[in-house]
Amino acid sequence: MNETIKVSVRPLVEYAYRSGSIDTRFRTTTTMTEGTRLHQMIQKTYGEEDQKEVPFEIDYVFEELLFHIEGRCDGLLMRENKLVIDEIKSTSLPLTEINEDSYPVYWAQAMCYAYMASKRFERDVITVQLTYIQSHSKEIVRYEKDFTSSQLTEFMNEVISHYAPFAKWKQKHINQRTETAKLLQFPFDSYRDGQRKLAGAVYKTVQDEATLFATAPTGIGKTISTLFPVVKAMGEGFGQKIFYLTAKTITRETAQGAFRLMETKGLHTSSVTITAKDKVCFKEKTLCQKDYCEYADGYYDRINDGLLDVLSNETRMTRDVIERYAHKHRLCPFELSLDLAYTADAVICDYNYLFDPRVSLKRLIEEQKKRTTVLVDEAHNLVDRARSMYSAELFKSPFLQLKRSYKGKNVEIVNAAAAINQFMIELRKSCENGKLVLQSIDEELLVKLDTFIQVSEQELLHQGNDEELLDAYFASQNFIRIAKLYDERFITYVESGKSKVKMKLFCFDPSHLLQSMRKGFLATVFFSATFSPLSYYQEMLGWKEENYSIQIPSPFPRENAKVSIAPLSTKYRDRAKTLQPLVELLLKVVDEKPGNYLFFFPSYGYMEQVYDAYTPQSNGIEIILQKSGMTEQEREEFLHMFTGNRQASLIGFAVVGGVFSEGIDLKGDRLTGVVVVGVGLPNFDIERQLMKKYFDEQGRNGFEYTYVYPGMNRVQQAGGRLIRTETDTGQLLLIDSRYLERRYQQLLPYEWQHFAVLKDNLI
Repeated sequence: MNETIKVSVRPLVEYAYRSGSIDTRFRTTTTMTEGTRLHQMIQKTYGEEDQKEVPFEIDYVFEELLFHIEGRCDGLLMRENKLVIDEIKSTSLPLTEINEDSYPVYWAQAMCYAYMASKRFERDVITVQLTYIQSHSKEIVRYEKDFTSSQLTEFMNEVISHYAPFAKWKQKHINQRTETAKLLQFPFDSYRDGQRKLAGAVYKTVQDEATLFATAPTGIGKTISTLFPVVKAMGEGFGQKIFYLTAKTITRETAQGAFRLMETKGLHTSSVTITAKDKVCFKEKTLCQKDYCEYADGYYDRINDGLLDVLSNETRMTRDVIERYAHKHRLCPFELSLDLAYTADAVICDYNYLFDPRVSLKRLIEEQKKRTTVLVDEAHNLVDRARSMYSAELFKSPFLQLKRSYKGKNVEIVNAAAAINQFMIELRKSCENGKLVLQSIDEELLVKLDTFIQVSEQELLHQGNDEELLDAYFASQNFIRIAKLYDERFITYVESGKSKVKMKLFCFDPSHLLQSMRKGFLATVFFSATFSPLSYYQEMLGWKEENYSIQIPSPFPRENAKVSIAPLSTKYRDRAKTLQPLVELLLKVVDEKPGNYLFFFPSYGYMEQVYDAYTPQSNGIEIILQKSGMTEQEREEFLHMFTGNRQASLIGFAVVGGVFSEGIDLKGDRLTGVVVVGVGLPNFDIERQLMKKYFDEQGRNGFEYTYVYPGMNRVQQAGGRLIRTETDTGQLLLIDSRYLERRYQQLLPYEWQHFAVLKDNLI
């Protein structure tokens, strides 16, 4: 007999009872929080002898495999002489759209509990009850079936037979992973200074099931220094899964490279990279409807064969690999990557898959969190990303258009859209100079949005092709979802023009929400080269007193970088008069030391202004310009221009905080110097102004929290492109008079504090 295979009821029956086609617009179940509340509503009606949330577990032998099956049924009810298993499902669908046989997987889930109940209580007959509750109306419908113990035994045998091939693969894979992880050595001949210390801190964090904030310098090799110890910990039984979260595609590729490297040293593990749906979709439009997409139609009829094929033949499931198998098995590549994510040992993906309430992997959160270590790469980016995740916008114009489009076709949509449109009109009347700031949300609007969602679902379920209605539906859903999170750390503001009205729920401080979202994971590691000041990022990312922190000094001699400050004003009001001195300074830098340079600017507009003035005076120097919204291929072509041993100098004009200011490696003579123009301050828009006021009122320094800290973080990231290895040398020029002010200068890393101040010909 082989070792025990542990499996929960839900993944067991989901694997065995794949059916239907993908439709990511609507799910029969509601959100986890709403679903729990509705479950509890029904459970409160149970009788005195009834039980709720009843745990079951059983051992089941099948073909030399020993399965340990466990789960928790919603209700165990006594009805006269009958024992009833109650399986509760909340749904946003109208109950008229659901019949007894709509969802075989739900019967299967309940029948697993019924089988275990028949063994525990030695019953020949068990009644299974499916209870559906409609999330809006709270209507309830129930279906019942009786099953004999022999029927349940036959059923369990069938379920296990479907699951067994996957279980055999999984058992073999886990054994290989555990053994090779134990034997794995650090995949380089030696550690760089600081790498061993970082790796040790990460290992201890996993071992202690803790949270770590790690500051480690650019170029030290943070990716391998965090992934390697987590893999080693898995080999010792500390955790079974890794989520490696990034903000940019290029850093995902670094993580993929780390797994490739560890595989060359003997590691056997599986990793999957999740790519955004709109990037991997094989169709012209990303419509997950069976009548439009052949990769969605019948997806669940083919997914088990596809999964087993991929998992049996691949270990690193990158975008190219997933697309190849998706074509082979006619599967949606995005949904395939999500299904692989629940099985793979490591998942490489964007922050939003774990932190964004709109797109997070709900099944993982329910079942695998306690065994999962989360690594958050370049975690300084998560602060602004989280503000965006926990904010929501609503525009007037889509509702006005829907009111017109559905006139004479659907009176309920017309009325619901008209009510929201009228609400926004009244809101516009309250604006002074086109702006209105509120400290709360009007409940009347939420009621109107809820009505709109209900009537839209009815229409979309029947025709489903109106993108305009879909967009408004999703926007309304998201607005209500964020409204449920609204507290004193939010503000509501309205912007209006002649016909435009926008309302936004804006989250100033996402720390408590990030703290809540990471709760329940085995361990979490936030790491970055630019946690400066560390206290600010700890506060914004949800620091707790029991969390760990570590700061690793740079292993590279700071003399390798020649750092200079040119006190030339780049403030908006001074840019016209300092433009020519700035151009002359940039020309002089390249003239004195020809080579490859990156010039970083605080905005596209300023960059293009300097580019237009610089180019005619550049004497044939090759210049390339970052453009907004560059494709991956265009970004790669930009970076490939930076080659060593060039005959002529190359200048790359780029934007601070953009795709080229972090996560890229231009080692050796691929990069001669970096120039950062300005101090990287974010735009002085309404959101930042409100944020500054909020932090001031909280007793913090609003200007520093809102502008200085984020701005100087961008500067450090851009400057960090220069020194990537022990042998790299180059020059770093910081251009702005504010670098000589204490509030900015104290945020410069130690490696830059030996700077020289340029004096000549500056304004």
